[in-house]
Amino acid sequence: MEIEREAREQDLENEELEELGDEELKTNIAQRETFVLPSGQEIEKGPQSEDLQVILTRIQEIVRVLNNFRELKEEGRSRSEYVDQLIKDLGLYYGYNEYLMEKLFHLFPVSEAIEFFEANEVQRPVVIRTNTLKTRRRDLAQALINRGVNLEPVGKWSKVGLQIFDSPVPIGATPEYLAGHYMLQAASSFLPVVSLAPQENERVLDMCSAPGGKTTYISALLKNTGCVFANDANKDRCKALMANIHRLGCKNTVVCNYDGKEFPALIGGFDRVLLDAPCSGTGVISKDPAVKTNKSDDDFIFLAKIQRELVLSAIDSVDANSATGGYIVYSTCSVTVEENEAVVDYALKKRPNVKLVPSGLDFGKEGFTSYRGKSFHPSVSLTRRYYPHTYNMDGFYVAKFKKISNKIPEAPKEEEDEDIEEEEEVKVASKKKGKSAKPVVEEESTSILDNAEDEELIRGLFIFHQNQADSDSCLYF
Repeated sequence: MEIEREAREQDLENEELEELGDEELKTNIAQRETFVLPSGQEIEKGPQSEDLQVILTRIQEIVRVLNNFRELKEEGRSRSEYVDQLIKDLGLYYGYNEYLMEKLFHLFPVSEAIEFFEANEVQRPVVIRTNTLKTRRRDLAQALINRGVNLEPVGKWSKVGLQIFDSPVPIGATPEYLAGHYMLQAASSFLPVVSLAPQENERVLDMCSAPGGKTTYISALLKNTGCVFANDANKDRCKALMANIHRLGCKNTVVCNYDGKEFPALIGGFDRVLLDAPCSGTGVISKDPAVKTNKSDDDFIFLAKIQRELVLSAIDSVDANSATGGYIVYSTCSVTVEENEAVVDYALKKRPNVKLVPSGLDFGKEGFTSYRGKSFHPSVSLTRRYYPHTYNMDGFYVAKFKKISNKIPEAPKEEEDEDIEEEEEVKVASKKKGKSAKPVVEEESTSILDNAEDEELIRGLFIFHQNQADSDSCLYF
């Protein structure tokens, strides 16, 4: 029959198409298996209009080869050649200078490095911290949900954080915000205060405090008891600091404007000190893309010197004989080793009267104990690293020290020689950079309530008001 003949012809045609498809797939696989790394001259001759797409394709191919190097490498090519080309391509594709791209790339395995750079292209979620001096998280959540805000608890690790998904009103201009019921604050900046864990009636120093997120959180944890010294070396930034302290109702806080290095001689004797040090901002690139191109080796030398001086001053400002304290928390919004593990290791060498203790944070990656030929004290593994691609928060680093004696032992002669060499490096960097660097400083904060109960209540409140809105029986103000 005619219909049967047409059906057989269609089947034959389909079989031919499948065979052609299989052959094409095999050809493509064969071509992928034999990826040829281009030379520098070939890259320069490439058409300008195809640059980004060509670069992206080459990045994907090089990553594939590096993940199975023994099988897929081109004969006569070394791994370092592939890595060098990948670093150049990533710098071009994501807009980093080659110096910073290389520095950040070597922090991760190849595939994870791509995830890190991709995460830096996406803004982090908006997070607010409940001010427990004036309200509870569940009450604040209900008030904001009534205004049509879509939110949920930031995570099990925080009892005061709320993540905002969308809001019909500006989240920084609600009556609750103006009344001081919450602080707009990055989730990562909660971490140092959680680690510091201040106790009621203690004397606490926040050495670099503006604009006041961490300071006001410390005050909330102290329940307005004791005394918080909120210091910042930049007098102009103290204005925002004082405004936030007044708005959030912190009555145990003293604002001061000194160089942090002066504190051991000025006051000292604190139960706890928080040092959120000035840094390069390599953990907050999603907020400040200029970091991709404006950082050089001189910046990191200069900043590391400031950070080392400040961490020693922070240690010297603490009283080891404190009945409840004797702790120092060092943090940065940077992911580079020079500003984090290297500074902590330096502090351990220069101040044998301190030791690293667990940070008190239940999550985060361990600090490096060795990095590209440099070895650090084994206890540096107690410090914690946070990355945008792993925890969906800004890059951050937290280390917690315990001071065991107020006596400062003398430094060995080898360390003095190292300090002289570092001084020479800093002098060169200072001449190029000028008298002061403008580092990136962040905010912070946290608090404590029943987390599981809060999550259940907040979700229930949101669903209730969403149902009310659907039935036109609820008004949002």
